[in-house]
Amino acid sequence: MLKLYKKLRPVDWVLLAVLMGLTVLQVSCTMTLVDYIRKIIESITFLNYHNNPALLGEEFLQAVNNYGWEKLPDIFAQHVPAEQLEMLKNIAGATAGDIWYNGGMMLAVAGASAAAQMLVGLIASYVSASLSERLRSCIYTKIDGFSVAERDRFSTPSLITRTTNDVQQVQMANILMLRMAVAAPITAVWAIVKIQSTSVQLTLATVFAVLALVVFLAVLMIFVLPKFKIMQKLLDKLNGISRENLTGIRVIRAYNAEDYQIEKFEKANTDITKTQLFAGRLMSLMSPVMMLIMNGVALAIYWLGASLINSGVTDYATVAAFMQLASQIIMAFMMLMMMFVLLPRAQVSANRINEVLDTPLSVTDPETEEELKEHGTVEFKNVSFGYPDSEEPVIHNISFRAEKGQTVAFIGSTGSGKSTLINLVPRFFDVTEGQVLVDGVDVRNLKQHTLRSVIGYVPQKGVLFSGTVKSNISFGNPDISDELIKKSAVIAEADTFISEMENGYDSEISQGGKNVSGGQKQRISIARAVAVQPEIFIFDDSFSALDYATDKKVRQNLKENVGEATKLIVAQRIGTIMDADKIIVLDSGKAVGEGTHGELLENCAVYREIALSQLSKEELGL
Repeated sequence: MLKLYKKLRPVDWVLLAVLMGLTVLQVSCTMTLVDYIRKIIESITFLNYHNNPALLGEEFLQAVNNYGWEKLPDIFAQHVPAEQLEMLKNIAGATAGDIWYNGGMMLAVAGASAAAQMLVGLIASYVSASLSERLRSCIYTKIDGFSVAERDRFSTPSLITRTTNDVQQVQMANILMLRMAVAAPITAVWAIVKIQSTSVQLTLATVFAVLALVVFLAVLMIFVLPKFKIMQKLLDKLNGISRENLTGIRVIRAYNAEDYQIEKFEKANTDITKTQLFAGRLMSLMSPVMMLIMNGVALAIYWLGASLINSGVTDYATVAAFMQLASQIIMAFMMLMMMFVLLPRAQVSANRINEVLDTPLSVTDPETEEELKEHGTVEFKNVSFGYPDSEEPVIHNISFRAEKGQTVAFIGSTGSGKSTLINLVPRFFDVTEGQVLVDGVDVRNLKQHTLRSVIGYVPQKGVLFSGTVKSNISFGNPDISDELIKKSAVIAEADTFISEMENGYDSEISQGGKNVSGGQKQRISIARAVAVQPEIFIFDDSFSALDYATDKKVRQNLKENVGEATKLIVAQRIGTIMDADKIIVLDSGKAVGEGTHGELLENCAVYREIALSQLSKEELGL
């Protein structure tokens, strides 16, 4: 977890230095408070003797009556030991002012200790909260830079848990550590040094109590810590099932699979509950056992202290002060052990956070990028690609060139590599072999922002974000005018249904676009791509949810309004790509045909088979 402290700002380190100083002040005040507790008990005792000398015995009473308190120490100077003589002098000079002074100092020291402790708590909370804020931002930024290869290493629920719950665990542990890590050792050492000079017997009682506490907490950690490590993984699983259930709710209901999903969730829920209960039940032993140990040591101290007072070895003020010091020592060790109990769970979370932050990115920006040499061109040179964990490449030696303004289409059976091929252009992956060039430059020699600023991408599944229709269309260009937003929607054949919505372009879109149909989502997604006015359009099977008439209208609008832009289209329907300037036919990741619609019908058996499966010979002109 110490690795995460690299994220602290300079001001945080200054605050931590202030925190350490305040912690030392707090401990110093606590130790000083013990001294004043002893002094006020002695002051009350001395004043009580001063006002009632009969408590000292008949001899002292008679001497006080005859000579007064002022001369009493001189009279008994030769008859009593030095310790008793010192006490006699204190009794002789005792006044109510001593009690008021020591009581006032107690309140002042206690107030200073409370103020220091409050400031320590505020600083610890502030530093921990600000660190957590930066960790969440760093994790989000890191995840945002992940390519598909990195995202495949972590499940989506796991990334959400790491961004939220794991950061929270680290934050809570940091608050406790910052409050305890300095205070507990200083308190323990300081109190031990003060206690050693008081009484060997009472010190031994405290030592046995501390050893009992350490043994108990050590045994507790042995059983509980493994459960903490399991708990975060179970939480990932629970989040995954919940997310899967919410995402696929329509399919679940359509197949009457609610009971199956409930059973699946209940199993995951029961697993994490059992783990939490096991850890919780053991942790619940801490409070009663600690109270038992503290009360036990208090009983031992007062019992031994009474014997020592009766034998004249010590006095009540010393025993009371010792009790305070013993309590401080036990509390210090309790804080340390609590920290060691909570730290491993936080360490598990910290490791999971570091795992994300330390993941190397497979798609990175070059230090210096090349200048674009052309405009609106895309070229593949002997491109092959394989996923990191796959044994065989999914794209084999693909070469083609799309000139400015051309429409190049890709077709093939399911799993032939069409979407994978097209996703190499915006660098969602990097090629395994060969080159992908955009505007005459290898995409690996361009910064991702530069590359994607010339591309309008429409994914296979229309993705909308919570907000308004307007905010979704202007997603890639927030400064776009209302006129261009409307024009983009008209080109995408979306203006009609948008205008019929209750608030038009200001109508709300729910998360994931669940309040619009699949075809409407795709048309808004197409409008979003048109709105950025790119050099190159990428349509990854983006017309599949449109009816044939709307499909044709959208393609005609694109041809008339953005004719100078290059268009790369992945499609399943022959009707969508018949008028493309170039069609590339893929089969098992290989290009088995390239040409126009008419040429491929003549010389590509795979294309001819796909075409005949969708249209009749008459429709194809055969």
